[in-house]
Amino acid sequence: MFRTLLIANRGEIACRIIRTARRMGISTVAVYSDADAGAAHVAMADKAVRIGPAPVRESYLVADAILAAAKETGAEAVHPGYGFLSENAEFAEACAAAGIVFVGPPPSAIRAMGLKDRAKALMAKAGVAVVPGYLGDDQRPEHLAAEATKIGYPVLIKAVAGGGGKGMRKVEAADDFAAALESAKREAKSAFGDDRVLIEKYVSRPRHVEVQVFADNHGEAVYLFERDCSLQRRHQKVLEEAPAPGMAPEMRAAMGEAAVKAAKAVGYSGAGTVEFIADASQGLKADRFWFMEMNTRLQVEHPVTEAVTGFDLVEWQLRVAAGEHLPRTQDRIALDGHAIEARLYAEDPASGFLPSIGILERLRLPDGVRVDSGVREGDTVTPFYDPMIAKVIAHDATREGAAAKLASALEHAQIAGPRTNNAFLIRCLRSADFIAGEIDTGFIDRHIAELVPKSEPDAAVLATAARCVAGNRPSTDDPWDARDSFRLGGPARQVVEFVLGGRRIAAPLSVAGRVAAPLNGPGGLTALRMKNGDVAVMRGGETFVLKPFDPFELADAAGVATDRIAAPMPGKIIQVMVKAGDAVKKGQPLAVLEAMKMEHTLSAPADAVVEAVAVAPGDQVPDGTVVVRFAKGKAKGEE
Repeated sequence: MFRTLLIANRGEIACRIIRTARRMGISTVAVYSDADAGAAHVAMADKAVRIGPAPVRESYLVADAILAAAKETGAEAVHPGYGFLSENAEFAEACAAAGIVFVGPPPSAIRAMGLKDRAKALMAKAGVAVVPGYLGDDQRPEHLAAEATKIGYPVLIKAVAGGGGKGMRKVEAADDFAAALESAKREAKSAFGDDRVLIEKYVSRPRHVEVQVFADNHGEAVYLFERDCSLQRRHQKVLEEAPAPGMAPEMRAAMGEAAVKAAKAVGYSGAGTVEFIADASQGLKADRFWFMEMNTRLQVEHPVTEAVTGFDLVEWQLRVAAGEHLPRTQDRIALDGHAIEARLYAEDPASGFLPSIGILERLRLPDGVRVDSGVREGDTVTPFYDPMIAKVIAHDATREGAAAKLASALEHAQIAGPRTNNAFLIRCLRSADFIAGEIDTGFIDRHIAELVPKSEPDAAVLATAARCVAGNRPSTDDPWDARDSFRLGGPARQVVEFVLGGRRIAAPLSVAGRVAAPLNGPGGLTALRMKNGDVAVMRGGETFVLKPFDPFELADAAGVATDRIAAPMPGKIIQVMVKAGDAVKKGQPLAVLEAMKMEHTLSAPADAVVEAVAVAPGDQVPDGTVVVRFAKGKAKGEE
């Protein structure tokens, strides 16, 4: 076994690999960018080496810097985690050339499965069913449009390289194809350096079911059952579970055997995930699933497989990479209960799930469940990397039990600083249709009104925030220490004013409970005065943020909400669609901002006239930068 392992990654996956390596007696080396100098994975590792500035292309994607760190520290193996260089065949080859073991599949397998079009052609040749579509080399827009028409709408445009929903667009009609293609190719080029795409038929009630496979260097391969990852937003997974609800034993066997066949077809070794799309319009059936792609690495959702099998998949990876046989044969692998994983993100569901950045001024994650996290209270969620705060995993004898256990655990989380999707996750887990197993990839869009309701603070929340601003009752009996607004002329009105949605709200002090009390179940209230003066009130897994009323600040901000569009986070302006004098309609796209590995379209909040465009494509902008300013008058030519 290896004596020293370098982890070529960051965040929660780096921390998770370090935990297993430490248990196995392996010394660990972390690498870090300038933005991660104080990160949790750096503190956990036995050694740490700086590899560059914050941007990933100048640090975590610089293979030479990572290999130099491995040589400097005497690392015998490199674990790439997921993302970054984990599916980079050239990096795997460079490791081998340097005499360092790459903890992953051989470069040939990475290449075979790395390009979706070639992978599908290979799988079809191996007898694995694939989704109907166009996998050709002709990338002319007019040719791709013609192929989409042949396939029949709706279709999916998908980047040939990469994954994670980047470079993927669903297209409902021919008129929308050109714009969707341009956007998908641009995002694919930015994320993967390759703008080629394929076109495939969009399945009307798709279930995203993937199979965990493992192979060694002795010709052995097994499957560790399936995971259902159908709950997605913007093609990124939200909840993952194992096993898949409604999966019959014969379909499980058919899908598992197809996954093993796929792995053997490319001479695979190590951990891999074969992703299938299943048509759930008439329930899951053994003849209604198709190969989508293979991820030649460990997956974000691997903990649910670990929960239902009892195996440590990182340990398996290390043992296989060290030349050992697989720890178990297929007949000695069994399912135990049900597990569900929730991805806790710094993002704002009420604003279209835009990523949120800032200091985690409060981060109390739940007990009694598995929590994989790479951040701590006081850390900063930056615009440079994926905004995941933690993965929270619950395991129980039944699916209903696991969902209830996970929802209850998330209710006890306390998070203040960046906005999060915590309350959204709880609502997903408690949705009647989710509990009934009525899920597919369109679930969130269909239930968005109930999953992201307009949530306003009630009297108890307002009163708790008021007490936080006014201060708790003094510990002395001195009347001069009292903050109860007492005056000789009669009692004062004991209120604190806040600004919410542009309006002033008076919050009474008199009905508040104790502030900063422990969160004892869903009814508990905890308040925190944040560094910017806002008040965060946490209850039942939901955080309400209230801004104390400041008449001077309000006057300065008058009109800002309607006379301009500003960048919601730091990023790069990719496209500007309007110019001064244009009349725009509510919801019309104005510009595209690339931030946190995704494209974000900035749209008009109302019918308006563009007075000025303050940015140009290619501009790097901080959050709050004015992108488009609107005029108060009418468009040119209007009466």
